[in-house]
Amino acid sequence: MAEPHTTTATALSAAFGLAPGIDAIALIGAFTGAALVVVTTKNIGVLKRIAYMLISLVMGYLAAAEIVNVTPIRSTGVAAFFAAALVITVTLQLIKRVKAVDVFAFLKRRR
Repeated sequence: MAEPHTTTATALSAAFGLAPGIDAIALIGAFTGAALVVVTTKNIGVLKRIAYMLISLVMGYLAAAEIVNVTPIRSTGVAAFFAAALVITVTLQLIKRVKAVDVFAFLKRRR
């Protein structure tokens, strides 16, 4: 008897395989990474969790092919998982750092 996760992955791959151009393995990886983000994020509301889930899912899926091209990772599922799991954290840190930059001080130093 097959393991439950194998059966589920096979069923999802078959379902998404009907839609041409969709990488079902990358989609499953992005979904699991996005789910991990939502489950581990604390002290935020439901709407923000839904937004995090959607952003992580979409960006994880979109980044998978590029990650496979530039790293030793060969599975789009693994690449999508890591991309989805990291995209929110990395982006929020970048936003914080950009907000902390004093643009006027930077421009004065350049003169």
